[in-house]
Amino acid sequence: MATTASVEREVKLGAWPGFAMPDLTDVAPGVLVEAEPALDLDATYLDTADLQLVRNGVSLRRRTGEGPPRWTLKLPAGGDGVALLRREIDVDDPGHEVPAELAALVTGWVRRDRLVPVTVIRSHRERLRLVGADGSRLAEIDDDEVSVLDEGHVAARFREVEVELAPEGSPDLLHLVTEALVAAGAGAPDPTAKVARALGPRALIPPDLTPADLGPDASVGDVVTTALRRSVAQIVANDHVVRLDDDIEGVHKARVGTRRLRSDLQMLEPVLDEAWAEQLRCRLKGLAAELGVVRDTDVLLQRLWRAVDGLPADDRPAAALVVHRLEDQRRAQVASLLATMSGEPYVELLDDLVAAALRPRTNKRVGDRAAAALPELVRPRWRRLRRAVEELGPGPTDDALHRVRILAKRARYACELAAPVVGDDAADLAGCLAALQDVLGELHDTAVAEAWVRRTLPALTHDERFAAGELVAEQRGEAASLRAAWPAAWAACDRKALTRWLR
Repeated sequence: MATTASVEREVKLGAWPGFAMPDLTDVAPGVLVEAEPALDLDATYLDTADLQLVRNGVSLRRRTGEGPPRWTLKLPAGGDGVALLRREIDVDDPGHEVPAELAALVTGWVRRDRLVPVTVIRSHRERLRLVGADGSRLAEIDDDEVSVLDEGHVAARFREVEVELAPEGSPDLLHLVTEALVAAGAGAPDPTAKVARALGPRALIPPDLTPADLGPDASVGDVVTTALRRSVAQIVANDHVVRLDDDIEGVHKARVGTRRLRSDLQMLEPVLDEAWAEQLRCRLKGLAAELGVVRDTDVLLQRLWRAVDGLPADDRPAAALVVHRLEDQRRAQVASLLATMSGEPYVELLDDLVAAALRPRTNKRVGDRAAAALPELVRPRWRRLRRAVEELGPGPTDDALHRVRILAKRARYACELAAPVVGDDAADLAGCLAALQDVLGELHDTAVAEAWVRRTLPALTHDERFAAGELVAEQRGEAASLRAAWPAAWAACDRKALTRWLR
């Protein structure tokens, strides 16, 4: 089976039956327009019965009509102005079973549900190719007459024009072509996918884990639901990013999701079923730890590569050999994490987290007004942090400052949870705590980097040891600056005007 991956950048426009494709010969200097042979495409889309994929901006299809049968998974990748960005993974496979690699990538949304055919779309596609003077492919315009089939009969029809930018094409070209099509009578850009249009209103229902907007009149129950949905949604949305392992932010965001969820469950425990909340926290601990191992290595690699770049040119090759050892360790760590994510216990945990976010077990206090209850719930975290700082004394150890950082992070999470209800004071304190956390986090990272380099020394050559010494010296110099900076970051947090709502 051949597998390819790319990022699709396209603009979709609706078109009425009488729409005529304009002459695009002069749409941009040096751009030529070439007609491509028309295609007749049949696509079967798979999803869960309640459309978890399409409702989360994902599509999975098996299509015929252009070469061998092809499975295509499209993953959300954000937007770029009017353009829709999606990660596209294609697998040429004549079978009718979803290829295992694609099935794994939708685990976060599907979990233990079955993937079943939800619609069949037949498209007659007229194609234009835009090429540069050197023959390079810049974009393709697809004019699709779409028929939605129901048990072999046409249930609906619509027309859609897609402008897809090639890797060599420029955003300016995409903009010019879109303008020309709209001026000729096409509809305004519409990011709705074909499968969503074919499925109708059910496909436009917001995802289950969409958090509610909180305001001053929110109840404690509203805060609980929003907190849990936000964190679980972050874990689910980054499952496929972790599996692809080509963007370190996936591991980072999934780890933050697990940490924030454990933190929120602990802070909100007075209004939750205590045994239920504690069980969830314990079950999350293992996943959070495995994500943390990879994330810590990613942070360490970034730090050490920056240090390598700052060395004299003659010393960089030897220093790079030192850091490559850490990359070898990361590969083993990722393999362990992916093995965990391939197991049934992980999928069961995801299912239970989603169920918890949709139906949290609470007590009678959830009906209380959040603006009155949240300061009481946040206050213990602020006081623990403040007490820990006061107990440091002169010349605190790295471990003591790391403990302060952990407490600052927990207090920050609590303030961020309270901010939509409490207002600017909570938001401002959260911002100051984030700055303190960053300074202390960087300080901790210098200690971790030095410790790792020291552990590698016995296996290094003479030249590598010299370079390792330079890397350690770089970490110590940065640590001294960060030690000097953290008291000011704390002072910015510990102000009466900022913390009066917690007193």
